[in-house]
Amino acid sequence: MILLATDVAELLGRNMFWVIVGAIAICAIVFGCVKEMVTASAREKTRREIAAYIAEGSMTPEQGERLMKAGESSEEC
Repeated sequence: MILLATDVAELLGRNMFWVIVGAIAICAIVFGCVKEMVTASAREKTRREIAAYIAEGSMTPEQGERLMKAGESSEEC
């Protein structure tokens, strides 16, 4: 069976609501994943910077540990 452009347009016309809902869901999933990647990257960068301050001696390990614990949330998914 060959689908023509008119067939596709007719199919989308009848199901436009579900097409839009699906597109919104896919966008939400993609943007959620991107947000998690950016958050994880920023957290790792902060940890590296704190470790560098500790290594050069401008911060004590206890201060670094307190800084790392300050940003942790108690709720995880």
